[in-house]
Amino acid sequence: MAVTVEACNSKKSPAFCRLVEDIRAVVRREPNAQRIGDAVAELLKPHLGSDDFLPCDELAPATCDYCQHILHVEPDGSFSIVALVWLPGQSTPIHDHVSWCVVGVHKGHELETVYNVNGRDADAHLRVASEQLNPSGTVACCIPPGDVHRVANGGDGVAVSLHIYGADIGVLGSSIRRRYEMEVRA
Repeated sequence: MAVTVEACNSKKSPAFCRLVEDIRAVVRREPNAQRIGDAVAELLKPHLGSDDFLPCDELAPATCDYCQHILHVEPDGSFSIVALVWLPGQSTPIHDHVSWCVVGVHKGHELETVYNVNGRDADAHLRVASEQLNPSGTVACCIPPGDVHRVANGGDGVAVSLHIYGADIGVLGSSIRRRYEMEVRA
C-alpha cells in the first residue's frame, strides 16, 4: 500500500516544509546521486537538534525494535523523509540501500559501523572498515553500491535520526536493499 504525506499540513513545521521544498528543487535539477546527497546533507544540517522541527508524536520510540516514522513521501516517489527513533540497545541489521541516502542525527548518539564485503561465494565475508559514534548534528551520505553498514543507538537515552532517501519508502516500506548475514572477520 502506498503512503503519501502532504508536504505541508497542520502537523508540519514551517522549517520542515521549507526543507521539503529545497530537497524537491535539488532532486529536480541534479541527476547525479553523489551531488544530490551532498546538497541534501547541507540542507538538513541546520535543522538537526531543533526542538520545534518535528512534533512529539514523530519522535516516539517503539519498545520491540527501532521505530520508523514516515514524515514525507514526494508525490512522484523521487524522495522520502523518515525519522528513525531508537531506544538504547536497538540497531539495524547490517545492510545496504536501494538509493542514495542522507542520515542526520537529530537527537542523541548513533553508532555507525561500516563494512567492506570481501571474498566471493562460499568465502564471502565482512570486515569492519570503520566505526564512529555520531552525536546530534552529524550528517552522513550513503551512495550505493558499497554502502554496507549497521546503525545502532550509541548512547543511554533515546536517539532520533532523520533519513532522506531517493526512493518512495511509502511503497517500499524500507530503504534496505539487502541484509548481510555473513561472517564478520577481524
